[in-house]
Amino acid sequence: MKVIDANVIAYLLIEGRYTDKAKQLLKKDPEWIAPLLWRSEYRNVLATYVRNKYFDLSQALFLVKKAEELMQGGEYQVQSKDVLELAKESGCSAYDCEYVALAKDLGAKLITTDKQLIKAFPNITINLSDITI
Repeated sequence: MKVIDANVIAYLLIEGRYTDKAKQLLKKDPEWIAPLLWRSEYRNVLATYVRNKYFDLSQALFLVKKAEELMQGGEYQVQSKDVLELAKESGCSAYDCEYVALAKDLGAKLITTDKQLIKAFPNITINLSDITI
C-alpha cells in the first residue's frame, strides 16, 4: 500500500516524463490510496490541459473516470489537526500535508515528485523518479 499524490495519478494516465515509473509502481504495488483532496488536484491538472488545448473536455472526462476507477476504495479523510500541525512544522502547504498525514496515520510511504515534501519529510516520502523495479 502506497499513498500517491495527485501528480503521480496524472503521470500514470497522461503520457509524460514519469509515466513509465508510475506504471512500474502500479504493477509492483497496485494498492494506491490518497486523501479525498486528490480528486480536486487531479481535476485541476486536467482543467489546465483542457485550457491549454492539449486535449478536449471529452478526453478529460475519460481520464477522470479512469482515475476514479483506479482509486475506488482507496480514498480517505484526514484529520485537520494533523494536517495543520504538519503544515506548521514543515512550511509545506496544507494541501500537500494531507498526503503526509495519511501516510503517517497508516504507516505507509508517500510517493511524490514534490521536492519540498521530499525535503521536509524524507522518512515518509519516496521520489517517484527514484523508483527502480
